[in-house]
Amino acid sequence: MKNNVGETLIDSINRSFLAAASFLPNLLAGLVILLIGIVLGSIVKNLVIGVLNALGLEGRLKRYGIPEGKKSFTWINLFGEISRWFVIILFIIPTADVWELPQIITMLNAFLLYLPNVVVAVILALVGFALAKIAYDLILASARGISPDAAHVIATVARWAIVVFIMLAVLNQLGVATDLIRILFTGFVAMVAIAGGIAFGLGGQDSARRILDMLREGFGKSSK
Repeated sequence: MKNNVGETLIDSINRSFLAAASFLPNLLAGLVILLIGIVLGSIVKNLVIGVLNALGLEGRLKRYGIPEGKKSFTWINLFGEISRWFVIILFIIPTADVWELPQIITMLNAFLLYLPNVVVAVILALVGFALAKIAYDLILASARGISPDAAHVIATVARWAIVVFIMLAVLNQLGVATDLIRILFTGFVAMVAIAGGIAFGLGGQDSARRILDMLREGFGKSSK
């Protein structure tokens, strides 16, 4: 009985050593692939950061009213990190294949398919902040016949309306609670339309009357 137990234990240990020895080449090959991916990812990150710094991206974004990043977090570093991890994940997939980890491969493939949504969402956010800044400056510059404080309030409301609209679009692009985002988007559009109608009805009566009088006079002259 003792001999059988000893033989079983020895066989189990031998099989474990053989399995480890057979997996060792795959382990080393996967580590080499992963190391290459990490090195290339760092190189790509530095290239992206260098190109964006040469283009003066931070200054251009700041000019259009896009919030400036902190020292440890800037838009340029964000794009650099996205590029680095994209390259690393591209190399993690063959690494997981060599190590025979199909679940990780499936998960990473799903992440790579989702990554373009993140890029589009970031671009939408940047464009939205820029449009909000342009709308704010345009309303302030074109406001006539109203006080500076009223013009500032109108411009601020327009700016934040665009920001909220873009944020809803970003969340929808990321697939975050899409049904809720659609409801909020519909409610937001309805709120803006109702607010505009009320504002025009209460504050734009004189302007509407003048426009109608001008149209009436124009039609009267043309009929004569």
